[in-house]
Amino acid sequence: MFKIFDFSLKMNGFPLEEAKRKLAQILAVPEQDYAAFLEHKKRELVEFHLASNPFYQSLVGKNSFDRWEDLPIMRKIDYQRPLDQRLSEGYSQKTAYINKTSGSSGDPMVFAKDKAYHALIWANIIRRFGWYGVDFNHSLQARFYGMPLDFIPNLTLRFKDILSRRYRFSIFDFSDAGIEIILKKFATKKFDYINGYTSSIVLVAKYLKKKNLILKEICPTLKVCIVTSEMLFEDDKMLLETHLGIPVVNEYGASEVDMIAFQNTEDEWIVNAESSIIEIVDENGKILPHGQQGRILVTCLYNFAHPFIRYEVGDYGILDEKSTAKKPILKKLIGRTNDVAILPSGKKPAGMTFYSITKRLFGDDGNVKEFVIKQTKLDTFEIDYTSEKPLSEAEISEMEKVFADFLEPGLTYIYHRKTVLERSKSGKLKQFVSELKQDS
Repeated sequence: MFKIFDFSLKMNGFPLEEAKRKLAQILAVPEQDYAAFLEHKKRELVEFHLASNPFYQSLVGKNSFDRWEDLPIMRKIDYQRPLDQRLSEGYSQKTAYINKTSGSSGDPMVFAKDKAYHALIWANIIRRFGWYGVDFNHSLQARFYGMPLDFIPNLTLRFKDILSRRYRFSIFDFSDAGIEIILKKFATKKFDYINGYTSSIVLVAKYLKKKNLILKEICPTLKVCIVTSEMLFEDDKMLLETHLGIPVVNEYGASEVDMIAFQNTEDEWIVNAESSIIEIVDENGKILPHGQQGRILVTCLYNFAHPFIRYEVGDYGILDEKSTAKKPILKKLIGRTNDVAILPSGKKPAGMTFYSITKRLFGDDGNVKEFVIKQTKLDTFEIDYTSEKPLSEAEISEMEKVFADFLEPGLTYIYHRKTVLERSKSGKLKQFVSELKQDS
């Protein structure tokens, strides 16, 4: 049978077959040799960029290095210059893969990957999705991602979806009528799997719960749901697995780098050690032992067009104590490093703390569908939410009591019931936002 997905990658200049052979070679490296293998790849990558990339040379400040730990941690601010100034010698915007981040956590960033590396990423994604019986050439995807509204970009994306065996749903209308349209499509198309933003798929599951429905009974061909781009909480996972009727898999990645971690069939969040390296560091940049929480750094081992070396993706996480060089396991993903509240006492709780507390407090009656928490003043938080009926005085009183216990008393909370919540242009829902100026 014709492999349309593989063919579309090759037509765009991505050497997929070579990448699959390279991935097989990487996977064949024995566990006992893997740490040394990674050290060699790290040195090879850095020496290349120190010799061929003036942008990286300027960050390091010299043309050689002794210790990996002494290399600078790269941040998004380092990339705020024209892309041509960041490309390695021998690469151009015509010969590299060029894309940009969604900008959901700040200004969008244009980046480059060499085409062999981009093909390697896809080879690895294909392999990992294959753990759940997904075949990119033949499996039909129900896709819950954003889409451009302008005619030509929208048409281009729709054509790309056809080549990639994807049907893209609008994620900007999750009214009951909008979800009924989605369910009718599931009843008429033989979808193999669901892939997309966590918050969007959770809204569908909440509607299914309200109607006492299971999606797999509507669409029996469904095998798995793979969520990405937003935090997946354990209670949401339970809701999804119950009312979708299929396993729910957690994917974690960043468009500018790579797939970072992907849940396997044993419910382990396996870090991508095939084409990247993950480090957990403290606030001073010191590498932390497994089991300790810190900032996540990613190094793209095969991106020679554009350096992402010890790059801070903007999240906190913990690597499992049983991690090895070949099989690192992400024990926990805590959330964004820049989503931090500042309280009058000087305490700085992570924004996800508010979200986790509020999520539990809203209960399981299905009234509140979504919410976003915004800090507008040092002592003031505004909570936008969508619901079937307004929050009661008793619910609000209980919420504020728990907030006072977990955070501190004397804070002000303002509630706004909305018809829909504002999403980023990409369709992501940013669940905590601080409008206060913070020291970087």
